[in-house]
Amino acid sequence: MADSQSIVTLNIGSQTVSMGLFARSKDGGLILKKFETTTILVDPSAEMTRLPQVRLAVSELAARVGASKEQVDYAISGQSVFTRFVKLPMLDGDDLEQLVTFEAQQHVPFPLDEVVWDWQLLESSGVEREVVIVAIKGDALDELNDCVRSSGLSTGAVDSSPMALANAFKYNYGESDDTTLLIDVGAKTSNLIYLEGKRVFIRSIAIGGGTVTGAIAKEYGVTYNEAESQKLANGLVALDTRHTSEMDELTGALSACIRTSLNRMPSQIAQTTNFYRSQQGGGAPARVYIAGGGSNLKHIGDFFVEKLRLPVEFFNPLAKVAIGPSVNVEQVSTQAHQMGELVGLALRSIDKAPIAVDLVPTVVGVERDEKRRRPFLIGAAAVTLAAFGVLYASASSKASAAKEMSETVEARVKSLEKFSRPIESALKSEAKTNEVVEQYVAAHDGQRLWLEMLSDATVRFADSHVWITDFSPVANYAPGNELVKPAIKNDFAVHVYGASGLDSQKVDQPEFLSPGRPNPDYVAPVVNAVQIKGLWRGQGGASRVNDLVRKLTADSKFFTLEVEEVSGKKTVTRQLKDGEYIVENASGITSGNHAAPFTLIIPLKKTIQLK
Repeated sequence: MADSQSIVTLNIGSQTVSMGLFARSKDGGLILKKFETTTILVDPSAEMTRLPQVRLAVSELAARVGASKEQVDYAISGQSVFTRFVKLPMLDGDDLEQLVTFEAQQHVPFPLDEVVWDWQLLESSGVEREVVIVAIKGDALDELNDCVRSSGLSTGAVDSSPMALANAFKYNYGESDDTTLLIDVGAKTSNLIYLEGKRVFIRSIAIGGGTVTGAIAKEYGVTYNEAESQKLANGLVALDTRHTSEMDELTGALSACIRTSLNRMPSQIAQTTNFYRSQQGGGAPARVYIAGGGSNLKHIGDFFVEKLRLPVEFFNPLAKVAIGPSVNVEQVSTQAHQMGELVGLALRSIDKAPIAVDLVPTVVGVERDEKRRRPFLIGAAAVTLAAFGVLYASASSKASAAKEMSETVEARVKSLEKFSRPIESALKSEAKTNEVVEQYVAAHDGQRLWLEMLSDATVRFADSHVWITDFSPVANYAPGNELVKPAIKNDFAVHVYGASGLDSQKVDQPEFLSPGRPNPDYVAPVVNAVQIKGLWRGQGGASRVNDLVRKLTADSKFFTLEVEEVSGKKTVTRQLKDGEYIVENASGITSGNHAAPFTLIIPLKKTIQLK
């Protein structure tokens, strides 16, 4: 569990949710004590499933970090937040605040009573002042905040991810007279952050990792999730035709597709730079840093060097942050460029965040107002009690007055009871909503398990001369039982939405011999293995299959070659030999064919109950 001095930060991205646990160092800096991250995969056509996934992700991260009831500062992805930089005449005090409110009404594309917004005066030179206005739809913020609070955490500051990134950059790299461009490549959008001295300018463009995934899905006619898996496993940015000519045909075509989907980004960056220079009086970037999950694409740095003709580096938000002993250094070193928002949020707690807007959810605002009023209410209550004491100490002639006051208080209490009924109704409604959400979460868990399992197999069981044609769950597998069949219904492809494609009846023995007469030999169906079918080609293809099986099962959290068998009264564990998991593996390619088939049954580390 985190101690009271810990700083808990959370970044809710479009496709990645991450959490950090920090502490203040003796020199006033930051120490990273824990870091955890998880991915949510939301097909744009199924956006309604995103919030349940966020809720589950926050709860999982809080448990893994050890934050149960702590206050958390969190950042919201730039695509959800509306940001505008506005120049104003030199005004002070109330006049400035009224003018900012007027500007917000002009620039925010929704009525101000429907949004949560904040502003901050920025340092600027010249005769004008500059403020940044940040806004988000109130109902969207409340939904995200419910996801955070459902894990037991309380809400601290709510920031936008570009602002948090800007704070992290200034802290780690200091201020420079030259203009620096920080490109945060997100899932749905990319944030362009210009930093020049004390100045900051931010604009989002609608190109990101999801753009690449969508292009792959369209090009190859596959689902969004399949395209995302392919991008993560084999994706890279083609640099030129000579580069793609050195790759195999499939990889070259994929890398060319990725490059084409990113080609609009440099022109969007050029347009934004021109706007920054002409309208904001800024300078042209002298260097570029890249961050965000989308920057994981291989050769994306070289792509920006080629297109922008500027030096490009990966952003390191941990340059001035100490790393605690319990942190996985290898994990952090590979994911540091995705941790800028967490560091930027933590800087607020040590007063080193120059930009500190706070988007306060409605329920949190009410709670903060009540907290501020509490001392006055307590004082009023004390005065009231003192008055009662004087009354009761007074002569009996004043007893009737005390009784009258008591009746007044009782009537006031009864009048307040009308507020309790809507609260009770809301709590019941929340309980019903939670039941529905839990069903969504359970469905998502099942979907994610098979997606992760298939992705793991795709990455590990990979060879340019071997490919998979079928991947099916198997129920009640036992080594040597050649009658085992995949637990897939024959008509699974035409099932109505919501129906399972798994066949819980595909077992050796029926559950009942006749109505009311259980079968003593019945074994409850569980998925304990997968059947993998495929083809191999080239010299030594048959032996490659065995090599790939060993690679697939080495340190995998899904697949294994260990099986449990009953020997007498004991259950023993043993390792399958090479031939035991092979149902079919042709020793050669028959005449007229270009490849030879193979069929494997690989045990699972954890069984899955069939329902």
